[in-house]
Amino acid sequence: MADRVIVWQDSEFRTRFWAEEEGKAGKMEEAKQIHQLNPYSMMLASLGSCTAIVLNTYAEHHRMSLDGVEIELYYNRNYRKDCDTCEQAGSYTEEVVEQMKFLGQLTDAEKEKLLRIAHACPIYKMFKEGIPIRTELQT
Repeated sequence: MADRVIVWQDSEFRTRFWAEEEGKAGKMEEAKQIHQLNPYSMMLASLGSCTAIVLNTYAEHHRMSLDGVEIELYYNRNYRKDCDTCEQAGSYTEEVVEQMKFLGQLTDAEKEKLLRIAHACPIYKMFKEGIPIRTELQT
């Protein structure tokens, strides 16, 4: 089952999250507190909210009529394929799917520009390009 999160943000940067409730496929519930999200959903919420901030900021600076952004994100990991090669770490298949909706009176050209700008989000770049993680034990 894929984790699924919807991030909604208006032009005033007010943000709301909905997450699919574990074990209740297809049932979306608003997450009133971030701790209601599992780690994968938190990852999706980070990507979605960062992307929404970039889009709303760009639209505001370029005087576009963007009233809000809705981003639906899915994290998919194929566990069946994992079990075929369980001994090989990192051999699983995973992906994040983003579906964006721009709210407001925008031209097709503005929508295309916003779609390209969405990938200027720093969190998107970390996903796309990877980032090394250094772990240290604190005593």
